[in-house]
Amino acid sequence: MAALDLFGRRWILRILWELRDGPLGFRPLQQRCDGMSSSVLQQRLGELRETLLVERDTAGAYRLTGLGRDAYDELRGLVRWSDRWAAELDRLPCDQPAVEP
Repeated sequence: MAALDLFGRRWILRILWELRDGPLGFRPLQQRCDGMSSSVLQQRLGELRETLLVERDTAGAYRLTGLGRDAYDELRGLVRWSDRWAAELDRLPCDQPAVEP
């Protein structure tokens, strides 16, 4: 439940996603996250560092730890599922609701 609570916080998954290819400094990470406020980014990075998913390298950039990389790898299954889900939704006729009332 703790992991679901963490991953459910706004921007957490986006930060993990943006760090998947390697370290990023604060400003480049903020830009990749559609310019989220610096205070929110600072708070989320602090939470991710406290939970050992993100660390700062010697240059001061943020990167995934081994645990962070493992979390990203596990979340890739959710990405594959969401791709299938989106494809199913795209096949619905435009005038048909996705869920029957």
